[in-house]
Amino acid sequence: MTSAERREQLVSVARTLFAQKGFEGTSVEEIAACAEVSKPVVYEHFGGKEGVYAVVVDRESQRLHQAIRTALTTPGATSRDLIEYGALALMDYLDEHPDGFRILARDSPVVAAQGSFASILSDIVSRVEDLLAEPLQRHGFDPTYAGLYAQALVGLVALAGQSWLDTREPSKEVVAAHLVNLAWNGMANLVPEPRLTVREMPPK
Repeated sequence: MTSAERREQLVSVARTLFAQKGFEGTSVEEIAACAEVSKPVVYEHFGGKEGVYAVVVDRESQRLHQAIRTALTTPGATSRDLIEYGALALMDYLDEHPDGFRILARDSPVVAAQGSFASILSDIVSRVEDLLAEPLQRHGFDPTYAGLYAQALVGLVALAGQSWLDTREPSKEVVAAHLVNLAWNGMANLVPEPRLTVREMPPK
């Protein structure tokens, strides 16, 4: 195994352990044992547990950032479409990278501020705020409240998605459709059977 391959193996092994046990519950000994190497190999590549953890968190945060960034810059999308794309991007990340999400959501103090889940959500809020300001003003609302609405929208999707991860039911598309229904229509104007417009939904 080359040095680069060994490094990737250690990252993969550590990612699984951190997702299962958290940073505090994982030791260098466990990482080394699961990778079938000696402890000095881990120290050689990362300097210790903090080093490999930082790499894992950085990769996951970049993956989530990229997914949300791509969703919120979809060419030709309407404001409602962008809400759908954003909700689906987060749900897709939760579905496809549950271990990564569990690591990010723990917000370990050993990680730089930009790597925490809270800071990632804050960055998403800023992007959504920029998207909401113009349509709010166009419809006669005060655009200075765009940040407040952005926080509400992002929090709605993030918390519901986190809860969904435990059961995976109903489908992520159905969850996204109901979240967008609430976000777009409000409680007073909910439709009985919400549908996505940017992605086909699975049958019930």
